[in-house]
Amino acid sequence: MAVCKIDWDDDNVGWAYCPSVAAAIAFCILYGITMLVHIFQAYTFRKKFCWVIIMSCIWETAGFAVRVYSTKQFRGLGHFIPQQLLIILAPIWLNAFVYMVLGRMIYFYIPEKAVFGVSARRLTLLFVALDIIAFLVQGSSSSLMSSDDYEVVRIGINIYMGGLGLQEFFILLFFVLAGRFQYKMTQRERVERIAYPWRRLLYALYAGLVLITIRIIFRLAEYSGGIHSALATSEAAFYVLEAAPMFISFIMFNVIHPGIALVGPESEFPKKKKKKEEKKSKDNASDNDEGGKDRKKKDKKGKKGKKGSRRDTGLLDLESGTEHENEGFQMVDRGDQADAVYMRPYP
Repeated sequence: MAVCKIDWDDDNVGWAYCPSVAAAIAFCILYGITMLVHIFQAYTFRKKFCWVIIMSCIWETAGFAVRVYSTKQFRGLGHFIPQQLLIILAPIWLNAFVYMVLGRMIYFYIPEKAVFGVSARRLTLLFVALDIIAFLVQGSSSSLMSSDDYEVVRIGINIYMGGLGLQEFFILLFFVLAGRFQYKMTQRERVERIAYPWRRLLYALYAGLVLITIRIIFRLAEYSGGIHSALATSEAAFYVLEAAPMFISFIMFNVIHPGIALVGPESEFPKKKKKKEEKKSKDNASDNDEGGKDRKKKDKKGKKGKKGSRRDTGLLDLESGTEHENEGFQMVDRGDQADAVYMRPYP
């Protein structure tokens, strides 16, 4: 730990320990490197949604860059609060990235493109929305935590801890979803061979959420113990339980990138325009099928009508008689009359 002279009673000092300049520079460089690698991989694999993990890397890199400056300028909250805010909120971007990856895995690998009866797209939107809620709750606490009033600071800390609790609750729900996906994939592998390493990517998602959970537990323990607790006054704890888990997560997704298991255009959600076209084609196909059925029904009804009309026409002809038939009946009648005359006895 660095040695410094700080007036701990000064309200313009946000540090609870002597920060290390070297450690801040080292992690700023490390996060910057993994950020550049993620940008390159997103372009190489053509995965546009990877901008989310890139954003997480950017926030971490920017947070530690501001931390480098703040470690040299102890007094003043104008640079202390931004670095703290960037570092504590960056993991939520990574959380959203994990949700988006699994949603695409469900869409790509599961034939019905759904888990628990909910489509992959809706599940992704749901969990990203929940992640945004946790983000907003945690972000809203920053202004309160920077107040000079201790009571206001305490309220801000409680709000931030509540946001962390929400984030972890959503992660636990996500584990249930991921477990269901793994079960369905295991069942599918019994009947067919899957070429892409989906299991490796899924385990990377599990590991990423476990690492995020470690830093959530650290933050909950840190703030629940107060600003003068052992965790709050230890920079080593910050780097081991906050900075290192996040860096390991980024490196892990460099090594096990979603692009190795999500291959081809079918691994992405269809665009709205394409989705509308597919829906329109399906509707047209169903209309054609219904039209064909209606035509068949009409043909059957027409055949029945023709048969009936023939029968009815015959009956009507017998009753009313056509011109030739009437002549025939007259001839028969005259013949009968002649026979009757011929058979009449002589007087």
